[in-house]
Amino acid sequence: MTRLSVNINKIATLRNTRQGNIPNVKLAAINCEEFGAEGITVHPRPDERHIRYSDVRDLRPIITTEFNIEGYPNRSLLDLVLEVKPNQMTLVPDAHDAITSNAGWDTITYKDLLTDVVAELKEAGIRVSLFVGADVTMVEGASLIGADRIELYTEPFASAFPFNPDQAIAPFILAAKRAEELNLGVNAGHDLSLQNLKFFNQSIPNLLEVSIGHALIADALYMGLELTILKYKECLR
Repeated sequence: MTRLSVNINKIATLRNTRQGNIPNVKLAAINCEEFGAEGITVHPRPDERHIRYSDVRDLRPIITTEFNIEGYPNRSLLDLVLEVKPNQMTLVPDAHDAITSNAGWDTITYKDLLTDVVAELKEAGIRVSLFVGADVTMVEGASLIGADRIELYTEPFASAFPFNPDQAIAPFILAAKRAEELNLGVNAGHDLSLQNLKFFNQSIPNLLEVSIGHALIADALYMGLELTILKYKECLR
């Protein structure tokens, strides 16, 4: 069964609209795990507009499943990751002012940068995943860099899925197959939802983990967090 990692950034976004600690990010993480999530994902950005660096430090001791930190590998974030030692870091090529992730790495152009970062993280015992598009060349580049996994950027799939699911999934199947041939683990994330997740999961047999935040937290507003996590996990069976 593919593992579900819940991205709790949106919980922090809501908290940050007011002073205080409502909703409580730590409690949200604990509840996600109690309700069946196999991991917690956070994506701290330099302006700390949602997850703060202090949140990352507070979360580390209480997470009992897998802790995944996403982000662009600037020195401040790398130092934080090396301090708290999550199970996995997912390197994402976000600009500092990006609203959300909107592209995967060009693993050819940024090979030297990423090779050094990946080596530093792996030396500290942290599994490293590279956020890439469904492009075989970029997958091959991730292997040459020394990554342990890739995370497929699934927004193009999600956008095309309502119109032609088979066409939407085709490049992701090719990318995942190439990753398997290169002994790269395959994760996925971005705009996966209850509408498209089951099809994606059934089409990618070597999928290890999905990271889902926006759609899951939005669904939880209507259905409650426990039932929502259950429904997402049902899509992954």
